[in-house]
Order: sequence, then C-alpha cells, then structure tokens
Amino acid sequence: MTATDVPNAPDAPGVRKSAPVDGRPPGESLGSRLARGVSGGLVQVFLVVVGLFWLVPTIGLLLSSLRTPEDMNASGWWKVFTEPAQLTVDSYQTLLENDDITNSLVNTVLITVPATVLVVVIGSLAGYAFAWMEFPGRDWWFLAVVGLLVVPVQVALIPIAELFGKVGLFGSIMGVILFHVGFGLPFAVFLLRNFFAEIPRELLEAARLDGAGELRLFLRVVMPLGGPAIASLGIFQFLWVWNDMLVALVFSDAGSQPITVALQTQVRQFGNNIDVLAPGAFISMVIPLAVFFAFQRQFVSGVMAGAVK
Repeated sequence: MTATDVPNAPDAPGVRKSAPVDGRPPGESLGSRLARGVSGGLVQVFLVVVGLFWLVPTIGLLLSSLRTPEDMNASGWWKVFTEPAQLTVDSYQTLLENDDITNSLVNTVLITVPATVLVVVIGSLAGYAFAWMEFPGRDWWFLAVVGLLVVPVQVALIPIAELFGKVGLFGSIMGVILFHVGFGLPFAVFLLRNFFAEIPRELLEAARLDGAGELRLFLRVVMPLGGPAIASLGIFQFLWVWNDMLVALVFSDAGSQPITVALQTQVRQFGNNIDVLAPGAFISMVIPLAVFFAFQRQFVSGVMAGAVK
C-alpha cells in the first residue's frame, strides 16, 4: 500500500498532489477567498466613489465661490451644472478689495512659514542629539519631552497669555509663532528622534572615520536620510498652524489675525457677506491641500518609514 492509497497519510516524496476541483489553493480559508474575490475592480470602484464623496464639500465650496450672492440665495451650488452661465469671478474681485481678508492672508503666511521652519530645524537638531549624542541625563530629558505631548493647549493659554503680556508679545505675530513652536516641538523631537535612531550605526561611524564632525555628519548624512520624516513633520506642522483658530483668536489682535480669525469675524459682523466668505474659505482650504499634494510622496514615505525593517 502506498501513501496515495491512504486518505490521511502524509504525502510521499515525489508524489504530486492532485489539483483542487474548484481551482482554489488547498487549505484556503473562506476569509482568504472573499478577500481575493473583492480585491479587484470592485474595491477600486468603491475607493473612487469614497474619494469623490470626500471631495464634494470642496467642490461645492469652489462652485459657491464662483456664484453671485443672489444665485446662492436662490438655489444650491449644483445648479451650475444646468446653468453654467452663473459662474463668475466677481466674488474673488470683492475679496481682493477687502483689506481685512487680504491682510489676514498675509499674516497667515507670516505665522505659518516661520512656525513650520523653526519646528523642523530645532526638532531635527534635538532629535539627532537625543538619538546619537551622549550627554548627562539624555534619556531623562527625552522622557520629559515625551511627557510634554500630553499637555493640552487649553491649559497653557492663560499662563502664556499673561507671560506674553508682561514681555510685550501679546497681540503680535511673534507671540503666535512662539506658541506654535513651543507646542510643536515635543512631537517633532519625538518623531525625528525615533526616525534618526533607525539609521545604521555603521554608516555614522564610517563618516566619523572619514573626518566628519557632528555638524557635517548631521547635514550630509542624517538630514538626507531623514528627508521623508522631516517632510511628514513639516506637513503636519503646516496644516496645524494654518488651520488653527484657537491660539490665533487668543494671542492675535486686529492687525495680526490670520485668515481663520478674519473669516470668523466676517461671519460675526456680516452674517450675509457670503460673497467674501465663500472665496475666502476656499482659499483658506485650497492652500493646505496644495501643500499636502505637493509633498504627498514624501509624506507617504515618512509615514511608512520604520514599518518594514
């Protein structure tokens, strides 16, 4: 009697197993068959539908900003598909003539760019120090930085507002920048330290043997390798600062308020001023989207870094 004659006997060497009748691999579970069945075009169509559904508010805001207030009061934004003659750029011309909105947009750039650059630069330097430099209490200092991640922004608003009032920073762009930098650094240091620590030690030792100092090692070796993580951090920080309203509402005044506070003020003072609100809100939304899509590849690489060793 051979192994093929016994149903439960193990396969004998050289004996080819017969192919399954239904064509699926032997021992495949029901969940695997279902996953394999839906991993084709059906899932792709579903993802496309979800993506289009997610873009509906943005598309609606864009079309609303291209209509007159009379048309917006008369019908919904989808009416432009049947009456494309409603589309006009008059609202954007009105927006450019509104000094409050244009000045607030400039203030947003003046706040967001320095706050993002400072967090990236300081966080990169601190992350490298915590990852590869030896100094007393390094691990305890790093634990203190990680502990700052749990401090809510709302807890520090009043104390820091009093401090900024004493030193003359309250109501200024610099005060808003410093607040964002202070609360953005703990996450930046935590993220970049963990990423830099994954760099092979042999690579750094080889650079040191070639005569590279710490600064040159950081600029020529660590920074290029940490590009994806740094890009991800920059995107996170940019989006957080650009879309912030709570911090700007507390620490800015009429001359330093960003676009989020200016739009909120327009809603409070001119509830029917839709010809300014719609284009202003779209510009406030489209710039972060443009930044995200411009660095999308680096963002994905940074998020996936460390997932597979």
